[in-house]
Amino acid sequence: MGRCAMMFTLITGASMGIGEAFARHFSRGGHNLVLVARSGERLQALAEELRQQNGVEVKVCVEDLGDGQSPERIYEFCRSQHAGVDFLVNCAGLSRAGDFDDIPIGKLEEIMMVNMTAMAKITRLFLPDMVARRAGSIVNVASLGGLQGVPGLGLYSATKAFVLTLSEALYEELQGKGVRVVAVCPGFINTGFFERAGHNSANLRLPISETGVVVKAAIKGLKNNKVRVFPTLIDVALVFSQRLVSRKIVIRIAGFIAAVRDN
Repeated sequence: MGRCAMMFTLITGASMGIGEAFARHFSRGGHNLVLVARSGERLQALAEELRQQNGVEVKVCVEDLGDGQSPERIYEFCRSQHAGVDFLVNCAGLSRAGDFDDIPIGKLEEIMMVNMTAMAKITRLFLPDMVARRAGSIVNVASLGGLQGVPGLGLYSATKAFVLTLSEALYEELQGKGVRVVAVCPGFINTGFFERAGHNSANLRLPISETGVVVKAAIKGLKNNKVRVFPTLIDVALVFSQRLVSRKIVIRIAGFIAAVRDN
């Protein structure tokens, strides 16, 4: 990326939910934005709203991260627009509720592509420019589900474990290079995510929080140089409780709380 490039915050999954909440937060802070999602109409409407409200530059990049070549196209889009990226939020994610052996192979591949491969490739493409400038921040949206297997959400929880462990490794690799990394691990957030995944949120056995708690936790985590953060006190309590019981019990409790198999 050229030295004269204007700096932008790039957010994947920006058309709704947590990604949209990050976009609104950063635009209020005066950040120029590159918004990425596959819903072009939603992105364009959000971009226009943020331009008018906050006077920032907002570029829209419509891409489906289920396409294996999309990370390269996103990177080339930013280069062609002379948009340097000094803040990256990997927020896009998919899930499918149900037992693993019921997931169609095509859906399995799509979830793995969006949640793991696209996230890793996008980070790999933009990270060298951050290191060269010795300035940058990366927020990776993981999940409490990434801390253990969740019956009924086995593939999703496995992909979020990937996000979490890669973030932890990057955190250490990037010490002294001017680039910060944090993994934010929310529990149940009000985004419409459950319905799209075929997960009946009425069965959940914990409260559902609003998207703002995730944004606040991520920003605070970066400021305090944390490697992973948990948005609510309930999330923190659940993580701590895992130290007190066996791994088998942890997995059973996770399945009980998510209640996917009660649908």
